[in-house]
Amino acid sequence: MKMQKITKKQQAVLNFLEDFTEENGYSPSYREIMTGLGLSSVSAVAEHIDNMVSKGILKKVPGAARSLEVLDFRHTETVELFKNRLGECTEEEKKVLMKAAEILGLDLE
Repeated sequence: MKMQKITKKQQAVLNFLEDFTEENGYSPSYREIMTGLGLSSVSAVAEHIDNMVSKGILKKVPGAARSLEVLDFRHTETVELFKNRLGECTEEEKKVLMKAAEILGLDLE
């Protein structure tokens, strides 16, 4: 995925989220992120999370605890889906799919 520009603190939050989730099997709470990164407040964590959600880097379920998920469009299943569809579509559809793949940062070669 072509990562949108994120701040150093957002990258730190993202790294912490990925590491914590891999180690524990669930995402951290905002308070755990705050403590783990030495941030000043839970609202600072919430601001970083909300900005990354709006950039399409993270997904969360509103009102649900520990629902943060890092979005990654490089999965082989996604690439294969695009490749399969490209093999059976019209030229106009191909243009749209190629543009979508470019936006998502998919390597279709």
